[in-house]
Amino acid sequence: MDVKTEIESLRKELRLHSHAYYDNDAPTISDFEYDALMRRLEELENAHPELITPDSPTQRVGGSVLSQFAPVHHLVPLESLNDVFSFEELEGFLTRTNEALSKSALYTVEPKIDGLSVAVEYLGGRLYRGATRGDGVTGEDVTENIKTIQSLPKTLVGAPDRLIVRGEVYMSKETFTRLNAQREINGEKLFANPRNAAAGSLRQLDSQICAERCLDIIVFNVQYAQNTQFQSHAETLDALSALGFPVVPYKLCESAENCREQISYLGENRDELPYDIDGAVIKIDKLSEREKLGSTAKAPRWAAAYKYPPEKKQTVVEDIVVQVGRTGVLTPKAVVTPVRLAGTTVTNATLHNQDIIDKLDVRIGDTVLIQKAGEIIPEILEVIKDKRPEGTVPFKLPEICPECGCPVVRDEDGTAIRCTGAECPAQLLRNIAHFASRGAMDIEGLGISVAEALIGKGLISTPADLYYLDAQSVAAVERMGKKSAENLMAAIEKSKDNGLARLLCAFGIRQVGQKAAKVLASRYENLDRLSAATVEELTAIPDIGPITAQYLTGWLSSPQSKHQIELLRNAGVSFESREERLDDRFAGKTFVLTGSLQSFSRDEASAIIEKYGGKASGSVSKKTSFVVAGEAAGSKLVKAQDLGIPILSEDEFKEMIK
Repeated sequence: MDVKTEIESLRKELRLHSHAYYDNDAPTISDFEYDALMRRLEELENAHPELITPDSPTQRVGGSVLSQFAPVHHLVPLESLNDVFSFEELEGFLTRTNEALSKSALYTVEPKIDGLSVAVEYLGGRLYRGATRGDGVTGEDVTENIKTIQSLPKTLVGAPDRLIVRGEVYMSKETFTRLNAQREINGEKLFANPRNAAAGSLRQLDSQICAERCLDIIVFNVQYAQNTQFQSHAETLDALSALGFPVVPYKLCESAENCREQISYLGENRDELPYDIDGAVIKIDKLSEREKLGSTAKAPRWAAAYKYPPEKKQTVVEDIVVQVGRTGVLTPKAVVTPVRLAGTTVTNATLHNQDIIDKLDVRIGDTVLIQKAGEIIPEILEVIKDKRPEGTVPFKLPEICPECGCPVVRDEDGTAIRCTGAECPAQLLRNIAHFASRGAMDIEGLGISVAEALIGKGLISTPADLYYLDAQSVAAVERMGKKSAENLMAAIEKSKDNGLARLLCAFGIRQVGQKAAKVLASRYENLDRLSAATVEELTAIPDIGPITAQYLTGWLSSPQSKHQIELLRNAGVSFESREERLDDRFAGKTFVLTGSLQSFSRDEASAIIEKYGGKASGSVSKKTSFVVAGEAAGSKLVKAQDLGIPILSEDEFKEMIK
């Protein structure tokens, strides 16, 4: 490959990874791998400056501005940093700056928090606006989400009339762990690391979601301070701290040796910090010296980021254990000989799934190379085959659940292997939470914390046990009390008459959500009739495919499921269908709802469409019959117009259902 071709290939690859990281908050490679690609591109461009273009990733900062956010032009650009990956490179940076200044400079060393960089502006002492870095010149207006950060002051006393600070929005390790645990219970995709969780949260269109994520911020720079003169960076940080900002901890260093010591200290103690860091930032302290050195097209010459390399070590796989998650997924984990890695003693390493095990050919007794690079749990990189002992055998995940003994199945569209048990103890909390959720049996007052308390007291071990609770036992549960217990018991009793569609959804059968449950309940008058249906009969129903039919019949025929059904029957839970079809005026028609409707919620409008024989869909396609557009209708309306699909106002829709 010639130089020009390699440069273009690197640029294309880096743009794709940059878009995934900055714009989608879903990186496809590790930071270390991304940095290695960038370094290679920089080397080639430095050797061939005639091939440098203004749009090269080496000449640009961060990501782009997403269309759903208003653009914000930064008064002072939010620059990136040049990276160094060794103390030799650090020495080179310090030498260059000292030579350019003709003196030995004073430096600050700070932890490089792994989050999302933002600029926050105050006018007259009040928080005015918050914006993401974007491409460094233009960012995204995320003011409403910034306001939800509790640690960020909303008013300042004694601040300049106009003040712009730069900080890093992050999610603490504790919050990240709690959030992922909740997402696992809800069956949602887990965040890869706190940085992605923070970035995805700050760019939510609904500020309530952002508030629930409990983000934090650390401020590390004054971008602009009207009619205020500072002499040093340390002085600005102290001033920000006095104003009430959470400020990045820093240490003043007079020499290269001092800088190395502080960088090493931060690296060795990074696991003790409440937030993730991926390096240390070295800055010249005196502001006049910074001004003299200036900046390149994308980064200041007076600062550098020391990036910690991912630490790798060899260890031995002593065992491979299989855990069952709250959603029933079987996850293999390697138990390894304890080894010190990135500041902690590692005893386990993730193996993800059977495909990864097969690819690496990991066996019990193997010597392996493990790495901890930005992820919470270390991973196995490779097997040292020449150290493999004799007699090892390939590892295969079990065909039955190790927790409950039910058969396991592989997802048809992925790598996950999942337990099918309706009473699997590993899935109990998730099953209870789903069973009681609004879209299922809608048991008001039965959230995650209450479910955990009931399970902890041994009062329930299956969803059906909810209908055998008594108010006195529930009242004895911590933080419940008599009145709360009575309300919960009333809600449980009320749910008995919800009908077949809600019950089917509550069972948590794969691919049988609210819509499929309604379709089935409109076809079968009760659960017993549905249980007698064959795969062929079910597949003949519109919107019920062969895979869904197999999941459904498999679940209904399972001994654990049959036990659940009998418990529910004996408790008086209705198995009868409540689906009422008024007429068939919308038969064969598909509706898409977009924007805010004034007279109905989305669920109410969807239910009306279905009662008239129609179908409510979440996406616009050529098969869409009508789009009902409320206020602030977005991309779905635009797509419908492009496809020539009839657009209905809310009033026109109301006329159709008179």
